Amino acid sequence: MQEYERKQLLERVEREGATVGADIPETIEVQGEEIDLRTFVFEIKRRETVPPGERDRVEQAKKNLRRERLERLERIEEGDIPREKGEDLARSIIGIDRALNALESLGSTDLEREQQAQQAQDRKRWMSFLKKALGRDDDQGKRRGR
Repeated sequence: MQEYERKQLLERVEREGATVGADIPETIEVQGEEIDLRTFVFEIKRRETVPPGERDRVEQAKKNLRRERLERLERIEEGDIPREKGEDLARSIIGIDRALNALESLGSTDLEREQQAQQAQDRKRWMSFLKKALGRDDDQGKRRGR
């Protein structure tokens, strides 16, 4: 895979709206174990809140998914892989992100913390928009001493 292709894949994976319209993978291999990810997410999402007995299981699943996402991302960043394998990894990372988004949205009871997180995301999106609109990126701002 060429370096510019690698950068395109990484940009696609990190794009803010990458999970819009993406499907949760039916199954995924995490730590050498095959998991029915879509079934698990829908089973948990079907409930209004996560029962206390299931919280540990959901938290462990999120932790494992984050670890798997990072490992797959590193394979794209560092590995000498064919473009097709990179495409497959990028799709799977986006699917993992979609599953994580679904699991993260469960059972939030701390409305104040949730509101603060939403405001932080809104500020981040606004700053990103302004930087793009003004034609600036982080490297330019740092070089100018800003």
